[in-house]
Amino acid sequence: MQRPVLVSGIQPSGRLHIGNYLGALKNFVDLQNSGNYRCYFFVADLHSLTEPFRPENILELTADYLAAGLDPKKSVIFQQSQVPAVSELTWILSTLTPFGELKRMTQFKEKSQQERQRGVNAGLFLYPLLMASDIFLYSAAFVPVGDDQLQHLELARTIARRFNKRYGRTFIEPKALMTNAPRVMSLDNPTKKMSKSIPKGCLFLDDPPSEIERKLRRAVTDSGTEIIYNPEKKPAISNLITIYAELSGAPVEKIAAQWRHKGYAAFKKALASLVAAHFTKFRARKRKLLAERAQLLATLRDGSRRAARTARKKIAEVQALLGLRQDR
Repeated sequence: MQRPVLVSGIQPSGRLHIGNYLGALKNFVDLQNSGNYRCYFFVADLHSLTEPFRPENILELTADYLAAGLDPKKSVIFQQSQVPAVSELTWILSTLTPFGELKRMTQFKEKSQQERQRGVNAGLFLYPLLMASDIFLYSAAFVPVGDDQLQHLELARTIARRFNKRYGRTFIEPKALMTNAPRVMSLDNPTKKMSKSIPKGCLFLDDPPSEIERKLRRAVTDSGTEIIYNPEKKPAISNLITIYAELSGAPVEKIAAQWRHKGYAAFKKALASLVAAHFTKFRARKRKLLAERAQLLATLRDGSRRAARTARKKIAEVQALLGLRQDR
């Protein structure tokens, strides 16, 4: 029996931080190594065009994928834009999707509020359809997602049902694989999610040990000196405990009990050592990969060819069902 397909991607919007790792990349590697899925992981460069875009980030994210443990022998690792069928299918899906369904997407409404002065672009409005195309082209049965993408995935399921009812069963209704990792918050504002747009609040995966120690030493803390895990009353230290727990594998309660009376400074220093040690191999692999640009390009090119081959079969099937192929 053939293993089900799993697909996911990350936007190449800059250096990855520990929140990206715990929330997505680590999970990708675990899912790949489980052997339970045929995995497709892509560099979501088309999605990134809705914001200011730096092309060099494509290869950097590819290096991040490989340095973290994604293996082109086990997974198809590819560049989204190098699969032409994804844009064609997005257009086709747009003709089947009511305007109101897209307008109701929470992420679009939030972005519209944030970008009110500049004006939100149409690409952001169509983002869920591009995401659905990413899923449908490879007949993905599973998609690892966080809470913020669940609504988009449910829309993809709705579109799949609508298409299948109108034209015949073609698309699988994908199921969510929820990531269990807790949300990692900013080091300088524990009420906000860690974001690469605020570098001082981020622990980047390729930060050198000295930078990790400096950032954690300056990380905001709560009133008092006791190390207690209580996200509501002590969000700052609780965020640091969460990072420690995720990297060490120890329960947050055990960590809090162990460090309770040892002070913030000592705990931050221990956490800095843990983070630096955890990503030692990652940093070395990434440096080596970025120095071998030709090999990175070859990996991305080979994966994109494999993905495009699969996508061509699916888009041909869709074209035939819509009556666009006159040779069938």
